[in-house]
Amino acid sequence: MHRPLYLVGFGYLAICGAVVLRHRASPSVAPAHVSPPAVAGFGGSAGEWFAAMKPYCNAVEVELAQRQHPPPATLEGQGLSAACYALGGKIDQARGIISELPTQDRYRAVGIVFNVAHPVADAGDDRSAGPIMELVLEYWPNHYMALYHAGMSEYALGQLALARTHLQSFLVNYHENDGWTRNAREVLARLR
Repeated sequence: MHRPLYLVGFGYLAICGAVVLRHRASPSVAPAHVSPPAVAGFGGSAGEWFAAMKPYCNAVEVELAQRQHPPPATLEGQGLSAACYALGGKIDQARGIISELPTQDRYRAVGIVFNVAHPVADAGDDRSAGPIMELVLEYWPNHYMALYHAGMSEYALGQLALARTHLQSFLVNYHENDGWTRNAREVLARLR
């Protein structure tokens, strides 16, 4: 009497078993979006590390990318790591890396940050360049180009007292009669 129900039940179990066996037999393929495991260290130079990391030097990806792929444990590696954080707008993390270095190496590391960020400043991205130039000035207060770019950025962003201070310091530290000097004098004249 219940024989047909038993046959249907056993048929269902046979189909489920076949699906499970087929699934176990197929090769496991990881989804494309899964990140590789963390790397213990980078085998190349600091410059090669930065070239590979630069696309990830943004606010969204910089922290995860650097956790997964730490920079070489050299002064240049630390400077480029700080530059990557700075480009990503993570100024506090950049400052932390530089502050952990021996005092005599900090200005060299921040010089690396400046060299990476200088094209951003030259391109006129005042919102991005200003905080980076302020970071440079914390460790290298008389860096004339950082003074210039910080002052111009602050002027563009309406931070007029800071702009005046930095542009005046720029003129004290820079003595060429060129476009930078003319621009700084013109902005200072507008601020009077």
